[in-house]
Amino acid sequence: MLRVETSARISSAYPVDEIRTVSCDRNGTVKGRVMTESVTATLLLVDDSEDNRYTIGRHLRKAGFRIVEAATGEETLRLARDNPDLVILDIDLPDMNGFDICRQIKADPTTATIPVLHLSATFTKTRDRVQGLDGGAEAYLCHPVEPLELVATVNALLRARRAEQALLDASRRKDEFMAMLAHELRNPLAPIRNAVEILRLRGSNDPAANRAREIVDRQVTHMSRLIDDLLDVARIARGKVSIKKRRCDLAQIVRETVNDYRGPLEAGHLSLELVVPDQPVWVLGDRTRLSQVVGNILNNAQKFTDSGGSVRVEVTAGDAGGAEVVVRDSGIGMDADTLRYVFEPFAQADRSLDRSRGGLGLGLALVKGLVDLHGGTVRAASEGLDRGTTIIVRLPLAEQPEPPPQPVLLTPAPRRACRVLVVEDGQDAAASLQMLLEIHGHEVRVAHTGPTGLEIAKTFRPELVLCDIGLPGTMDGFAVARAMRAAPATAAAFLVAITGYGQPEDQIKAREAGFDQHMTKPVEWPALTAVLAAVTQRT
Repeated sequence: MLRVETSARISSAYPVDEIRTVSCDRNGTVKGRVMTESVTATLLLVDDSEDNRYTIGRHLRKAGFRIVEAATGEETLRLARDNPDLVILDIDLPDMNGFDICRQIKADPTTATIPVLHLSATFTKTRDRVQGLDGGAEAYLCHPVEPLELVATVNALLRARRAEQALLDASRRKDEFMAMLAHELRNPLAPIRNAVEILRLRGSNDPAANRAREIVDRQVTHMSRLIDDLLDVARIARGKVSIKKRRCDLAQIVRETVNDYRGPLEAGHLSLELVVPDQPVWVLGDRTRLSQVVGNILNNAQKFTDSGGSVRVEVTAGDAGGAEVVVRDSGIGMDADTLRYVFEPFAQADRSLDRSRGGLGLGLALVKGLVDLHGGTVRAASEGLDRGTTIIVRLPLAEQPEPPPQPVLLTPAPRRACRVLVVEDGQDAAASLQMLLEIHGHEVRVAHTGPTGLEIAKTFRPELVLCDIGLPGTMDGFAVARAMRAAPATAAAFLVAITGYGQPEDQIKAREAGFDQHMTKPVEWPALTAVLAAVTQRT
């Protein structure tokens, strides 16, 4: 059995990282060293005094560090771009002071994570040390300094940087895992969604079959929402969600969202009451995200309210410059302990073993994150178990003058049949999408790999290409798009990425590769109809 250990030495020949691999017996007893691998840190030593650089550098080299020297601020900023492990920075330099240099290092995204240790014989007062630390330095030492203290401080800063880097790496791996998880979960939903649409188009006189189709349709929508919520909560926690604030009518947003949820609520035998003012309630917000906020609250109310219960939604324009959305349900309620953590990710009001209420506990966490981004507040209230729950969202009112109304554009139907090439490695996803398109009269070809898709396109000359991103082999969807843009037969084709990868960075990559549009699985048929209409209207 092998065990890997890491340690940091203070004054050894390899002070930064020593990775030791040792062999152990089954009881964990060390039997002997097998391999030692060490990594030496590079320090940027900045001082305009050659004597100081020599003395300090000698102690640090003796401790095993690699030293790069600089005597001016300009030289320091240039060498910092080589990403040293740490900067030891004097204050009194000929062309600029060390405080300004530190601030510039920390302001540059490419160097901001490099630790800075100020070391000065002139600026030694408390106010100097405070100024240096407030300016971004991680530590401040004054001459004369004992070599052991200097080396120990350097190692402490390096350990802190390695720990921070480990956290960043773990966060990056988590992000990659979340994206892959979403992709793998969305992929099987695509053919299910397509099959449901095919069954709807074919129709059935069997009420049981129609009910079964509706159940599948609802559960696919529910699964898609869970995946989206999981990714949104993670992105909000990392500060990677941006909202596009526009002047919008909160009353209208709530009215439309409630209508969207009226069917599921009534199907659960819940009475629904909506109270909104006749006049618009103007707020600055992202319509899509605000609708998501209201939808998640309604979904939560539906989940935790038994058959025969009630849900009441009210919108008001408060007197203190804020608008409120209040959602009251007659559900299972919350005790005081649950109210304290209800807006935390994965919080569950239903902790029973049967988990009959379901869900991941992300809905209200996402509500809070989105409301915070709008500069608003959200709180929950309940008189106790079985006494219902009230969620109150408060948003700032808009101050801008009312803009002219925007015309409502209806999605047109395709004018004619379209030549469509589907490039998808999933057999069920490709077959179901082909069936759905052919039912609507379109001519379809299918390829399961990128090279096959390019070969078919030479003679088929598709007007529309629906291409997955995660294709097998060396040619992924991005490579397919670039190749099609370069080929005469497909240079003018409308390219759509249909994929389980739905993060904003994925959409940017798709655009850069040559795709005209990015759609996340499972794709709703109305959205695909809009694409087909746009393609047929081009010619």
